[in-house]
Amino acid sequence: MTSTTTTPGGAPVAARRRRPRPSWNRISFMLVFLVLPLAIFVIFVVSPFAQALYYSMTDWTGFSPNMNFVGVSNFVKLFHDTTFLKALRNNAVLALVVPLVTIVVALVIAIVVTVGGPSRGTIRGIRGAGFYRVVSFFPYCVPAIVIGLIWAQVYDPAAGLLNGLLTGIGLHQFTNFAWLGVVATAMPASMWVIIWSFIGFYTVLFVAAIKGVPAELLEAARIDGAGRFRTAISITVPMIRDNVQTAYIYLGIAALDAFVYMQALNPGGGPNNTTLTMSQELFNVAFRKGQFGYATAMGVVLAAVTLLFAAIVFTVNRLTGGGDDARTTRARARATKRGARA
Repeated sequence: MTSTTTTPGGAPVAARRRRPRPSWNRISFMLVFLVLPLAIFVIFVVSPFAQALYYSMTDWTGFSPNMNFVGVSNFVKLFHDTTFLKALRNNAVLALVVPLVTIVVALVIAIVVTVGGPSRGTIRGIRGAGFYRVVSFFPYCVPAIVIGLIWAQVYDPAAGLLNGLLTGIGLHQFTNFAWLGVVATAMPASMWVIIWSFIGFYTVLFVAAIKGVPAELLEAARIDGAGRFRTAISITVPMIRDNVQTAYIYLGIAALDAFVYMQALNPGGGPNNTTLTMSQELFNVAFRKGQFGYATAMGVVLAAVTLLFAAIVFTVNRLTGGGDDARTTRARARATKRGARA
């Protein structure tokens, strides 16, 4: 409220408006929803990162209170360590292949079970779509270590199910074939295990996203003569682009780690370290060699690579038009749909 005063000559002068005092409700709201979460984040997220960065610049053995500051010598040593560089390359391959293949397969399954049904009548998935969703999701319900151990037995050269099936149909060149012991097949076989375990979850994620696509767009595309493939590529996928980006980031992070799967399949890193990952090498250096400072430097590099991967995905998505709002996306989908007749 503004009050007025008068000057000695009688002219009115507006007084300054008083600022309302902060109420207890406002203060408590800020404490609970701003200060407390920020404090928790700093204590349990920022602080461990800062501590890890400090440890990475020491010669700490992990089992002694004594440590000497060595600066960036651990990082210099890292990039002259051929074993670590090999693990870094393996992680890069995993981050490129695993998300791409998983998303493509999951998208195909999701599109088939949602809009891949009859070309006439109501748009729906194929017959028995619910059954296929349940079956595809089942691997995600199994713990990662169990999946790794099961597939290690499947790949067993002497008693493995895979070699038994292949030799049973007459492919005798696979008798006692070591899928995880040959350089040419160790990494593809390991990647397949990771892909197989994640397909179900991302299929369900994409099914939910496709269910949110406006039905009138799909109906209009069908009326204009667009086939299932054209509708999926030009309308369905662009409309769930943000979901695909999120899936790619999460899958990339999982592939950059992949410790559980690789440790269960090939604890030693495979032939010539073909399947060795940075997290495996970190574990070996820390707990088997007692070089926690050096291992922490590996962890810092792994964190930096993960952040770089996420930044690249966001940048590529932005440069290719992923930042458009929903209205622009729908307009582009309609324009593409009109061109479907061509």
